[in-house]
Amino acid sequence: MNKRWTLEDIHWNRFDRAAVSPRLLEVVKTAALVEANSGDYVSYLKNVFPDDRTFHREVEVWGLEERQHGEALGRWAELADPSFSFAESLALFQKLYALPVQSDSSVRGSQPGELIARCVVETGTSTFYSAIRDAAKEPVLAEIADNIATDEFLHYQLFKRYYRRYEAASSLSLVERLRIAVGRVNEAEDEELGYAYFAANVVPKTPDAHFDADFYGQEYYRRAMGLYRERHINTATRMIMRAACLKSHGRLGDIASKLFWSFVQWKVGRLERHAA
Repeated sequence: MNKRWTLEDIHWNRFDRAAVSPRLLEVVKTAALVEANSGDYVSYLKNVFPDDRTFHREVEVWGLEERQHGEALGRWAELADPSFSFAESLALFQKLYALPVQSDSSVRGSQPGELIARCVVETGTSTFYSAIRDAAKEPVLAEIADNIATDEFLHYQLFKRYYRRYEAASSLSLVERLRIAVGRVNEAEDEELGYAYFAANVVPKTPDAHFDADFYGQEYYRRAMGLYRERHINTATRMIMRAACLKSHGRLGDIASKLFWSFVQWKVGRLERHAA
């Protein structure tokens, strides 16, 4: 595999413990587990596209890069919090949560639909790590997040390229494309993130804690989405629109971006008030 960067490329000697944000640390611990769990997604995608060997090879590389993201974030989290064990938290997360990897069809209803959903996910991760990079005062985390954000944007382009190939043979209507894209955006508080937050941040401190999907999903959401600024949401909106084959520039894109930013501000604000 020809990686664009490796763990050895990170300037770990620049780590500054005094610059670590406790709240950002919780987000990074959670993200490390989700990124490192890429093996299940590789198996799932290979099942959904059983005859495309070229896609299989590219997805395998994608999965390795995602795994490296988790390893980099996990190593940083262990520097920031020596009591944190990335390996132990990952093992617990994988015990608590598993994808339906044996499925031989997309949960989105079609192969093109699956690729739209993947574009939406990569949109979220690319802008998410850009937001972490911009929020981080700790230089090593900023470096890692910048590397990951670039990878995720290239992953978006990968799935978008395959969408064009599969869409030509199985066209989706505009309504169907929007339904899939918006539906995937609405899964930002799904169980996977709640379980990852729980395994990384709650169980190490409270081993007998009981998992509540809604509660821990929202705990993660307000921390993660609180990092976003309007520029990140603007980029995300336009990437999602392009994933749904809509024109992302002009008045429609501007309106969609403003509405999305207003929604994020409202949702994070409501969750913060509730938590207080």
